Amino acid sequence: MDLKTETSSNGFTAEINLEKLHKMAAELTLPAKFLLRLLNAALVFVTNVLARVLGSSLVRGHFHLMLSGLVLFGPLLSFWVSKYSIFANSNHYLYRKFLRSTWGWTCTFTGSFILLLSISARHSPSVSLRHLSRIGVVGLLWWGCQRLLTLLEDATGTCYEPMTPAQDIQGSASSVQLLLLLHEDQTKASCLRANMVWRGYEVSQDVLILCLCCLLLVEEMSVFGPHLAQVKPLQRSPGGPLRFIFLLCVLLLTVWMFLLLCLLAHFPKFPAQQLGGALGYLGWRGLYQGWYRLKPSWSCPGLPGEGLFTTTDINK
Repeated sequence: MDLKTETSSNGFTAEINLEKLHKMAAELTLPAKFLLRLLNAALVFVTNVLARVLGSSLVRGHFHLMLSGLVLFGPLLSFWVSKYSIFANSNHYLYRKFLRSTWGWTCTFTGSFILLLSISARHSPSVSLRHLSRIGVVGLLWWGCQRLLTLLEDATGTCYEPMTPAQDIQGSASSVQLLLLLHEDQTKASCLRANMVWRGYEVSQDVLILCLCCLLLVEEMSVFGPHLAQVKPLQRSPGGPLRFIFLLCVLLLTVWMFLLLCLLAHFPKFPAQQLGGALGYLGWRGLYQGWYRLKPSWSCPGLPGEGLFTTTDINK
């Protein structure tokens, strides 16, 4: 009899302990749930505001003009910026980690956004691939521009070796640095690797890809506003991953604009940077304002959002 009583009391105690553990776990997770709801509300609010701004006719119709003005008049900032600024160092972390892989970052974030958006809107693999092909076309354009500009620079430039004062034929240091002509068949890359001087015509590839990526990001992200307008009457909101990727794309656009401003202000190269900006603008103009406006087919991926939305005209 005593054994049965002891067993039942032990079982009752175990149940009480489990209930206490559940209550303690609920009390501990309550602040975490509140924090997650707060972060989600902030994410929804911020992405809604940014989608409205980027989808407005003012930004979509005049962003390229603002970017052109920045490229043209940005070098004037070199008269006011300090040469001792951390951004005046070409080996800065931002230049090494972001500028040298601009297209890689843009392709990854923009491709993820396009994929999630197309799946959220249509759930069609063929439509998703068609919209993703726009990124592939821009990638091929950037690869072709790199190869062509490298060939032009190698064909029009010449490699020189600076002469030290001891090499001066008059035996005295000159205020003007003398240059000794070397082999003209050397490429720009091999010349710079040998710590010599390359002189010739140049187009800034950094400014080209930054301008092209900024214009691409604005075009691709501008359709997030129509997507929100489409799902609102259906009482369903885009998922957190889509909103988060959209926010990362906006942050990436901000980084590219900042890097472009730093290049123009701290490392002005006229007219190489302006030529690079012009080529980036022409690439965007030929694709998003020309070819992509044709009817979507196997030979044309179409504009961003085309075929995804039925209640909103994204071209307006």
